[in-house]
Amino acid sequence: MYGLIDDDSVQHADRPLRNSTSFYGTPDTYWGQFDEISKYNVHLNLFERLWAAWYAFMQNDVLATGIMSFTMHELVYFGRSLPWMIIDRIPYFNKYKLQNQKIPTTQEQWECARLVLLSHFTVELPQIWLFHPMTQYFGLSTGVPFPSIGTMAFQIAIFFIMEDAWHYWFHRALHWGPLYKNIHKLHHQYSAPFGLAAEYASPIEVMLLGVGSVGLPILWCALTGNLHILTMYVFITLRLFQAIDAHSGYDFPWSLHHFLPFWAGAEHHDVHHERFIGNYSSSFRWWDYLLDTESGPEAAKKRRERKLAKEAKKVQ
Repeated sequence: MYGLIDDDSVQHADRPLRNSTSFYGTPDTYWGQFDEISKYNVHLNLFERLWAAWYAFMQNDVLATGIMSFTMHELVYFGRSLPWMIIDRIPYFNKYKLQNQKIPTTQEQWECARLVLLSHFTVELPQIWLFHPMTQYFGLSTGVPFPSIGTMAFQIAIFFIMEDAWHYWFHRALHWGPLYKNIHKLHHQYSAPFGLAAEYASPIEVMLLGVGSVGLPILWCALTGNLHILTMYVFITLRLFQAIDAHSGYDFPWSLHHFLPFWAGAEHHDVHHERFIGNYSSSFRWWDYLLDTESGPEAAKKRRERKLAKEAKKVQ
């Protein structure tokens, strides 16, 4: 039970959690476990005690991590998609829609949701179930106390950069003829994307691009021996927000790319869906910029200007 609490921070390693007379109940209940852990680990914050009580109550780390991971993913994915579904039904926001002549119908949204749910239960759920034993092998921590905010922020920044590079190259590869036809074409069913369509893709694509979000952090853990599952949860949550927002089809005056020019966002990815080529990056614009795979009218204009400049130099 106490394997999830770091040895240096345990004040009651030899004290069984039994005979609680607390308001919360017996140790056999979740709140009973929470009460026992709270009594003997006052140095832990509320969230850490809630976390430790969950693992202590479940008595099965694989099951505890699996349920928590899958529930988190579903709540974040559909919770973040819901506001975009509502916005699509409000005419006022149409002026911010990048392809405002193509508003998804309610039927299209629900058809997309059904396929995404099927994918989550048949493709992602088995992987999530194997996640805990695999990551434990590489040293991923699930215990308390949690890492510092600074450590988490640094690792999440690294994961975003790593995932973006992975996504660029494999997404670009998926636009090669046979791979596009047999794998990636499904994702491009909607030329004007919407939030729910972020994970509307074939199982092979879900697994392939998912390596960037899950596999690369695990590789980091294997190489450094320093990663907590909470850091992964925060990263995956932010990555889901990024993917859903990039597929939302809306560009607001307060959208992040207006303040961070290297951020991709919906304006960048919407062009990819509209033109079926270019803008392969997920979070950042630098790979497309450096490798001249930017798409859209502005990018085409810049290419023409560069071409004319080169021709002028030759003449001179």
